[in-house]
Amino acid sequence: MTIVRALFQAVKVEGAAVPYDTIQLKVFYPARMSDNALANNSMGAIPADDRQAPFPVVILFGGINCSAAGYQWLATKLVERGLVVVTFDWVAQNLPGMVGLTPGVNISTMSPDTYGKAPSASALPALLTALDGLNSEGVLAGLLNLQQVILGGHSAGGRVVIESASPDFFPQAVAAFAYGAHTAAIVQLGYAPGTILPVPDALPIMLIGGTCDGVIANSSSIYGLTWEQPTTPISRTFEKMAGGRNDRYLLLLSGANHFAIVHPLDSTTGTAFLDFPATQPEGQIRDLIAEAIGLFIDAHVRRQPQSIADLDLLVTSHRPTSDFIARK
Repeated sequence: MTIVRALFQAVKVEGAAVPYDTIQLKVFYPARMSDNALANNSMGAIPADDRQAPFPVVILFGGINCSAAGYQWLATKLVERGLVVVTFDWVAQNLPGMVGLTPGVNISTMSPDTYGKAPSASALPALLTALDGLNSEGVLAGLLNLQQVILGGHSAGGRVVIESASPDFFPQAVAAFAYGAHTAAIVQLGYAPGTILPVPDALPIMLIGGTCDGVIANSSSIYGLTWEQPTTPISRTFEKMAGGRNDRYLLLLSGANHFAIVHPLDSTTGTAFLDFPATQPEGQIRDLIAEAIGLFIDAHVRRQPQSIADLDLLVTSHRPTSDFIARK
């Protein structure tokens, strides 16, 4: 069994205003016990399992006001597959005067004049800098494959991930996945109601959504209309994507809500009050999310052909939790 351990790191964000200029990272990695019992027991310093290195790296971008702790369950499951996973907390101003946890959303890149010309993931350059440091010294030195960085996210974090997943922006990025995220355009920025913006077309992408996503359903006025279904903007984002390589996926989960990917859920902050109740067992939903993401990475980053077949079979083997899957 893989031992999952984590270390902490902090990094400054260039150009961010004090005191909102520091990101705190938690980096999860596969470990194995050292013969140095004193180091293991008194300092908690357990070496990485270098037999599995070099490790592809997953960076998880949370939703607004969602603590990184809510994604630790997913980080753990992905580390058990031989990946290194980064979660992070960044307290900053999401909007002027509104301080909270943010995945890092560069609003200036989202207007009709600027969209697609620069990445919206404002935290990512600092996170990549921190990974360079971790690959230079410490328990992960020389063990990270920083040419295989997978971007993953939830809600607003998922949006900035799929908008920024381009080698033109970040040559290290090789794939992206998002839960409860879409690219519907905010009408206050000058877009027509119902506009769906394109995403870069160079990398494999998986979109996952839940049919009971109350946050998407109850936030549709931001986009100038009422969605037919909670998953409509996710499906339309997928439809907008270029196809032809069979590495772009849409997975809709029956009975899953917006915060199905967050566990435990902190109901004292964020928009959980907008969500609908899940109608399927939440543990079963999380298992399916983790399995789908893991197979996606195995298939399109690690190039394991059997994982592509396993991913295609995922829905039929997990009904009724899984509702629909498409690939193009």
